[in-house]
Amino acid sequence: MSTPVAKPKIVKCGLIQCSNPLNDESRPVAEIQKAMLDKHIPFIEEAGKRGVQILCLQEIFNGPYFCPSQDPRWYAAAEAVPGPTTELMATYAKKYEMVIVVPIYEQEMRGVFYNTAAVIDADGTYLGKYRKQHIPQVAGFWEKFFFKPGNGGYPVFETRYAKVGVYICYDRHFPEGARCLGLNGADIVFNPSATVAGLSQYLWKIEQPAHAVANGYYMGAINRVGTEAPWNIGKFYGHSYFVSPRGEFLAEGSEDNDELVVADLDLDLIDKVRSTWQFYRDRRPDAYHEIVKP
Repeated sequence: MSTPVAKPKIVKCGLIQCSNPLNDESRPVAEIQKAMLDKHIPFIEEAGKRGVQILCLQEIFNGPYFCPSQDPRWYAAAEAVPGPTTELMATYAKKYEMVIVVPIYEQEMRGVFYNTAAVIDADGTYLGKYRKQHIPQVAGFWEKFFFKPGNGGYPVFETRYAKVGVYICYDRHFPEGARCLGLNGADIVFNPSATVAGLSQYLWKIEQPAHAVANGYYMGAINRVGTEAPWNIGKFYGHSYFVSPRGEFLAEGSEDNDELVVADLDLDLIDKVRSTWQFYRDRRPDAYHEIVKP
């Protein structure tokens, strides 16, 4: 009697890239946020109806990328995590049995803020959060005005469908954290971002495939689209994509359009790749002392 052949473990994953629909600084922060949230809901619904099992939204998804401003009025965009937005997303997660990664502006206490992503399981359970570790302070990206560096390490979340890690935007320039996510067991790492043409676009399709290959996991990279007034720091160029542990591009969004990007990820490929490339076996942490020197 022949042994049954195990079915491949395929997980359908999605990314949502969106432009900001209300570029008007004269409007209240809450109104601008509501417009962005309302724009996302049909895409979240579409993902659920298409059978997406794990969905990730873009960096600070429910608002513009306000970090060019250094305007304290945007502190009003922050909320507790878990809080009202994660509770709302939990209803969609439960409705569609879909894991949702929710990047949001977090207020821990008065005057203390983080760039955060909450992870909600397919039954609506809040699993935890990742706080962005690396905070840029360069022209147009004055993030230290708004965020403290993350203090929660590199957690990996055991969801219904896969082990999920998160790396946020500027984090992607640092291979050390990407390796930590692999060591902590990630099958898929999502990198929600807000990045514009010119400054780092040439790195967009280099760094994250390199992380996927070096660490033997899938990556989903998300970038918003369009321009955002009044700051106009450049064009958010989209091109959200999934990449495999072999560095293969599996699906990619456009440069300009609001859209849902979907790909089927074969988790069995992780073991196949790691059986060929023994990067975890051959690493030498005993020889990397310089890396942890301040």
